[in-house]
Amino acid sequence: LIAVRRFLGDLLPADFSEAERMHRFDIGESLLDELDALIEEFGASALAVDFTQAAASESLSRAIEAVINDENRENPPTLAAIRDAILAGLGARMVGDGALEDDEGDTLLAEIEALIEQFGADTLAEDFLRYE
Repeated sequence: LIAVRRFLGDLLPADFSEAERMHRFDIGESLLDELDALIEEFGASALAVDFTQAAASESLSRAIEAVINDENRENPPTLAAIRDAILAGLGARMVGDGALEDDEGDTLLAEIEALIEQFGADTLAEDFLRYE
C-alpha cells in the first residue's frame, strides 16, 4: 500500500496537498486519505491487490449466468468458456431474446477479453458476477 501511496502522491503537484487541506470542497475523504487509513489499519506492507475487486458489467453478468444455467454444462464455466460462448453467438442470441440491448451485446467480447488478460482464461467466471 505504501508504494501505491507514494506513486499517487508523486503524480500530484507539490502544492496540491496543502491546497486540498485548506480548500476541501467535498465531504468525503480524498484517495490519499483513504490510502493513509488503510495503511494505518493494515500496515504499509499490505498488498494493494488484496484491496481490489473486479466485477463484470451487468450485461456480462447476464451472459455469465446464461452459460452457468446451461443444462448441458457439466463444469462451472471459466472466463475462456464465456469467451467461447460469446464468439459462438451468445450475445446475439441474448439480444434476440430481449435479455440484452443491442449496444450491450457489442461490448461483451471486449470486456471478457480484458478480464482474461488480467485474471487468466482458467479463472471461474462466477467469481465476477455482479449482483445489484
